[in-house]
Amino acid sequence: MTKLEALKSSILADGKIDTDEVELLHRELYADGRVDRDEVEFLVDLRGQAKQTCPEFERFFIRAVKDNLLADGEIDANEVTWLRKLLYADGKIDDQEKQLLNELKAEAKQTCPEFQQLLNECLKS
Repeated sequence: MTKLEALKSSILADGKIDTDEVELLHRELYADGRVDRDEVEFLVDLRGQAKQTCPEFERFFIRAVKDNLLADGEIDANEVTWLRKLLYADGKIDDQEKQLLNELKAEAKQTCPEFQQLLNECLKS
């Protein structure tokens, strides 16, 4: 069992993600000063399996996705394809995901037309 798998099992033991666990996630995932794509996908999986998450986790989740996508300041078509899969993993777009899209739009130095299309599509729902 990898370190992240063990961490996920520990966190999901009670079905919820609390503030202390968010601190633990932050220390683990940002140990090298950045969050990579595999670590963001770990968070997506963790979020999807949790029965309940605290507001701190939702803020952490949004920050991690933004830090990963905006590492170079731009959002390209390949990143939009990945983001689309992430957002629709559970079949719906929730308020936190809409917030994420709005923040990405505001903070990106440059976005591609595919990002604008995804933004328009998700904000309609």
